[in-house]
Amino acid sequence: MSPTVEGSAHTSAPSPAVLAAYSYCEAVTGSQARNFAYGIRLLPSDKRQAMSALYAFSRRVDDIGDGTLAPEAKFARLEETRSLLGRIRAEEIDEDDTDPVAVALAHAARRFPIPLGGLDELIDGVLMDVRGETYETWDDLKVYCRCVAGAIGRLSLGVFGTVHTGGLGAADAARAGDYADTLGLALQLTNILRDVREDAGNGRTYLPSEDLAKFGCSDGFGSERLPAGADFAGLVHHEVRRARALFVEGYRLLPMLDRRSGACVAAMAGIYRRLLDRIEREPEAVLRGRVSLPPHEKAYVAVRGLSGLDARTISRQSTRRRS
Repeated sequence: MSPTVEGSAHTSAPSPAVLAAYSYCEAVTGSQARNFAYGIRLLPSDKRQAMSALYAFSRRVDDIGDGTLAPEAKFARLEETRSLLGRIRAEEIDEDDTDPVAVALAHAARRFPIPLGGLDELIDGVLMDVRGETYETWDDLKVYCRCVAGAIGRLSLGVFGTVHTGGLGAADAARAGDYADTLGLALQLTNILRDVREDAGNGRTYLPSEDLAKFGCSDGFGSERLPAGADFAGLVHHEVRRARALFVEGYRLLPMLDRRSGACVAAMAGIYRRLLDRIEREPEAVLRGRVSLPPHEKAYVAVRGLSGLDARTISRQSTRRRS
């Protein structure tokens, strides 16, 4: 049986003004997205353009939260951005608007069934950053992660669409949004582990307070030296196990996507899984600086994703679970 795709694009060709707006967003993505860009290169042009528009808008929101403005100014800028999102949702953005990100995202939202409310969630998550919120438990942190990463997974699924084949039940397909959300959580928890030192330097602590206390790390990560008795490796391995469980659940999305969308997700998630492996092998490395993968390894993961190997492996595992 040939697959059918839900959530496919409208076929109207973009105007020159819209193409220029997309080009701007793709340039932003190529210059600022360290890992994201490797995945979206594998998409056809219409989906790549839409994903670049989503990234550029999300990058704008993140930059406000991470910038040097006073909190009151950040609150105002974020609300201005939310108002812009409302104009996009109401289809009030003209193709000759001076904001290329708004033009591109407005076109992408007409082209694909993108749940733009996910960008409201992203703004909510960044507002949590600006307020300096901390998290007592994993359940508390999940609320934040769902805003800043799970929502991105659900937004992306609006671009990718889902594929219905004979081997995929309707009930499983209906869970695609949940799997995309969970995969976003896995990526965000990996980010949090990678950036503990950088975040501490910015006055932010994301790991749950109860976990920090359990492993003697409540004093934070302002330097490479930890208090006597702190079990930082134990803390990292605890969070790595949590992230791996999220990856296992989230990877069940892959068989629900067409080949190139699945390759995109497999590439992005595969880069983060390898990053998690590296952090697990040498936990203290994240206290010395940002841990990353070399470009050749990222390229290998992208090729592996394009081969469909990860999707086929997950599909077999899912079939065994159902049997």
